[in-house]
Amino acid sequence: MVARSIMFQGTGSDVGKSLMVAGLARAFTRRGLSVLPFKPQNMSNNAAVTADGGEIGRAQALQARAANVPLSVHMNPVLLKPQSETGAQVVVQGKILGNAKAAEYQHMKARLMLHVLESFEHLKANADLVLVEGAGSASEVNLRANDIANMGFARAANVPVILIGDIDRGGVIASLVGTKTVVDADDARMIEGFIVNRFRGDPSLFDEGMHIIADHTGWTSIGLLPHFADAARLPAEDALGLTGEAQTKPGAKIRIAVPILPHISNFDDLDPLDMEPDVELIRVRPGTAIPGDCALILLCGSKATIADLAVLKQAGFDIDIKAHLRRGGMILGLCGGYQMLGATLSDPDGIEGPPSTVEGLGLLNVETVLTGDKRLVSVEGRSFDGEAFSGYEMHVGVTKGVDCERPFYTIGNHVDGAISADGRVFGTYVHGLFSDDGQRSAWLQRLGGQRSALNYEAQVDAVLDRLADHMERHLDLDALLSIAR
Repeated sequence: MVARSIMFQGTGSDVGKSLMVAGLARAFTRRGLSVLPFKPQNMSNNAAVTADGGEIGRAQALQARAANVPLSVHMNPVLLKPQSETGAQVVVQGKILGNAKAAEYQHMKARLMLHVLESFEHLKANADLVLVEGAGSASEVNLRANDIANMGFARAANVPVILIGDIDRGGVIASLVGTKTVVDADDARMIEGFIVNRFRGDPSLFDEGMHIIADHTGWTSIGLLPHFADAARLPAEDALGLTGEAQTKPGAKIRIAVPILPHISNFDDLDPLDMEPDVELIRVRPGTAIPGDCALILLCGSKATIADLAVLKQAGFDIDIKAHLRRGGMILGLCGGYQMLGATLSDPDGIEGPPSTVEGLGLLNVETVLTGDKRLVSVEGRSFDGEAFSGYEMHVGVTKGVDCERPFYTIGNHVDGAISADGRVFGTYVHGLFSDDGQRSAWLQRLGGQRSALNYEAQVDAVLDRLADHMERHLDLDALLSIAR
């Protein structure tokens, strides 16, 4: 089996590429095709554990789910996980290659293309259709040399391109036509169609706009896609998904505060809580205080735990957290958040930066050393209260101490995590905890609410089905198949 393939690139970041591929993966799968998603290079601290023992970007995990296939490292062969303003951890085919500054990475890309093409060929041999997602903007011609994410890949693999523009941002005609103008002529010839995304209002008002774009570019119009409001109910990969403020819920019985730190990771842990009608999830950024009437403070994972711990303290969140505990509130740390709760956090090998040891928040009697291989594994077991759960671990580091004698969870004969002596501070390495309906219900009851009536996983699948329906109605999917090769 050798698949056809088609690539979706954007006029900019966050124009809807990831969601487009997810919806099309579900739509074409429902048509009876074997579909696999592929993104040559991704930059995200939101990652997922794969069936073959590695990690990929969370968007490709959602796309694979939409296609009803297991996750594979080949779906995202190069994953960049930012650790500073100018540097990132480089993950190749699911495993850490090392760290690189932005300038250094530009010189690495030529040899990384070999891994990208190897993974792409692996997928093509096992599908009818491979849906490829580009990264950032197709018009970043200053980064075109050795490109592996957009036109460099499309040319190397001979994959036709559909360009997506976001009308919600304004200037969509200029952004699409302008891309044709600034890219290399041979690159421009790879683009065979365009989609205008996130339209609001009467679509007939943009009929002329679609004709103008087609006339100036020579590309086929695949369609004008109206805004899909339920997109907010799907896991977001990009930290841009955290920029909007969550809606207040006047009738909510439980308030949960989440400090938003610069290197927050796997923040889709929050999505199931956001969907609970009785939960108001409050995102708290440096410069504001954690509200005093919260039942729980939730510390999420971090790609740079020591750096984010410093920001947390500089913002005064440590004072707010301890005041919350004195008032009888609860605290839960997930992964990096768990590590922050301990007495000390050591990085002797310089995994996150210069070797160092720093004081943690001191709310759990544990110490963490960042060393050893990265643990990437799906887990199922029972939490301290006997409630079953499923999730995954994705971390570097070993945490030990007195409070580990009160473990958060048990998996077979293995125990991990920690609980304070007063039973109000909890730490665990498990991500995806709240996606489990039973586990989430147990937490809601612990915080004074009722058991959840939400079936989270079924809700996500229902939204993917509605997204596929939306694309079937508004896009020419037959044209996409005819362009694919």
